[in-house]
Amino acid sequence: MNVIVTDNGFTTDSFSGIWIDLPSDTDPATLPQYNNAEGIRISFPSFSDGRGFTLARLLRLGGYKGKLRAMGHVIADQYTMARRAGFDEVEISADLAARQPADQWAFRANWTANDYQSRLRKRA
Repeated sequence: MNVIVTDNGFTTDSFSGIWIDLPSDTDPATLPQYNNAEGIRISFPSFSDGRGFTLARLLRLGGYKGKLRAMGHVIADQYTMARRAGFDEVEISADLAARQPADQWAFRANWTANDYQSRLRKRA
C-alpha cells in the first residue's frame, strides 16, 4: 500500500475524486486540456527525472486548481521542490516510506520558511 506525504506527515489516500495519470514525458502543450480535472497524478519514474516538477508548475501557471500529486520515485530531499512546483502531496511506496521515515519528510514540511526569493523580497 502506498503512503501519501503531506505537510502534516504520512497519511492514507483520502481523495475520492477521479485521477488523471500523466507520465513525466507528457507534452506540455497538451496540459490545458486537463484544467478541469479533479485530480492529476504526475509520475516520477526516477528521482533524477525532474520533468514532473516542470509539468506541475506549468499546470498551476495555466490555472489548474484541482488536486495535484507527485507519484513514484520522489525522495524526501525533493519534497520542498515538489511543494514549490505546485504539488499538494506526494505518493510514495511503502518501501520508500520505510527507508525515509516521516521525520525526514517532516523536516522539509516547512517549505515556505526557507524560500530564498521571499527573503530577498523582504529586504527590498
